Amino acid sequence: MQDDSAGRKFERGEIEVDSTEKKAPETKPKKVKIPRQPMPEQDPKKRSREFTEVALGYSADMAVLEASRCIQCKKPLCVSGCPVGIDIPGFIRLISEKDFRSAVRLLKQMNILPAICGRVCPQETQCEAKCILGKKGEPVAIGRLERFLADWERESDQVDVPKVAPPTGKKVAIVGSGPAGLTAAVDCARMGHEVEVFEALHKPGGVLIYGIPEFRLPNTIVEAEVNILKKMGVKIHCNYVVGRIETIDEMLERFDAIFVGTGAGLPVFMHIPGENLIGVYSANEYLTRSNLMHAYDFPSYDTPLARGGVVATIGGGNVAMDSARTALRLGAERSLLIYRRGREEMPARHEEIEHAEAEGVELFLLTSPTRVLGNDKGRVKALECVKMELGEPDAGGRRRPVVIEGSEHTYDVNTIVVAIGNGPNPLIPQTTPDIQIKRWGNIEANEATGKTNKRGVFAGGDIVLGAATVILAMGAGQTAAKAIDEYLKTGIW
Repeated sequence: MQDDSAGRKFERGEIEVDSTEKKAPETKPKKVKIPRQPMPEQDPKKRSREFTEVALGYSADMAVLEASRCIQCKKPLCVSGCPVGIDIPGFIRLISEKDFRSAVRLLKQMNILPAICGRVCPQETQCEAKCILGKKGEPVAIGRLERFLADWERESDQVDVPKVAPPTGKKVAIVGSGPAGLTAAVDCARMGHEVEVFEALHKPGGVLIYGIPEFRLPNTIVEAEVNILKKMGVKIHCNYVVGRIETIDEMLERFDAIFVGTGAGLPVFMHIPGENLIGVYSANEYLTRSNLMHAYDFPSYDTPLARGGVVATIGGGNVAMDSARTALRLGAERSLLIYRRGREEMPARHEEIEHAEAEGVELFLLTSPTRVLGNDKGRVKALECVKMELGEPDAGGRRRPVVIEGSEHTYDVNTIVVAIGNGPNPLIPQTTPDIQIKRWGNIEANEATGKTNKRGVFAGGDIVLGAATVILAMGAGQTAAKAIDEYLKTGIW
């Protein structure tokens, strides 16, 4: 024991603290700001000539790091931006804790097609548009995390099959196997109803498999998620054209309820001179021949499709981007994309526009076709266009393109792909005369239930909405499935 200069006692080794000295204010360590993790992708020059997937997905470490950016809002706005109401903060928190198994189970409670949605959903205008981090920086990459979980589950061979309730004895027919139909089928099967899906083409998946190229959504991903339905006991009939083989009225004699999700498969054309020349395709035909009929896999598949030369794609949406990028991969010397408005007005996802440009697609904006020119064999040889300028906004809020007089010019091209939109598939309305349709041929259905005016018949997806997004179609399928279940239990229409 020793005395200090003030006569206070203390043991050897103790540190005397002068209580009269002021303590330095405590400061919390600054939280390191983590940037949004970029998605690894193939080199543009290499990928522009092959059909393998462009985006390569997150590694587990990248996913955990990206998930750690989520601030777990008490009132998460991102959920309100998701048409199927996924618990987004919940599955992201589980990723940050490296509990991938629980995360994917939570995700799939509301979304049975996460590998598909993680690749093609426009998250930037839906869930990510609501993310609070996006107000002052970059939002959490929700779609990329969704894709990571789905891929992790499949690649680790731990895919769960949703549980099915005891049989109700009720039968439900699903017409069309696109995102709306698949979602309605899964939910009806979960509720214990016997479900059969009818697909007109030779593979299930609808627009997911005929309309979206391999480099953006591989067919194996669609097939893997469709196989889950089969494991749940859902029967899928391909090459079955409802409206020709059997009408809706005939199906009602053997099914208790029907969901129509036949999509928007009717191409829209420009109606300009020369549009019937050899070498002019609708985007639907062009992409279907490439994607579903394997024209991309020549010579293993000898599906006829124009290759090489100069290809002009007309349009500014995702389908136009898919077509222009497909043209390069099929061997085009040049791939031109012609759109009558400016870049800001293009409806395609920014990511897809950037990918297209990086691969070599040439954009000709504020340009509109007026005439297709042909040679003496009836084949396309050139496309005449005019320059446009933007005028006053139209009813949709977009500035209307106006022709600049005297701006006619031509492009020497061999192939033209028209990608300016699609109308509703007309077969069901044509063969079901008492079903109510809207002005442009879409089926009229209650937005909150999917009920049509015809008892027992529900509808949803593009056949009701017009060409929309995958996740919106899934939301419509989900909504209709709840209403179908209610109808089958109560009999109330």
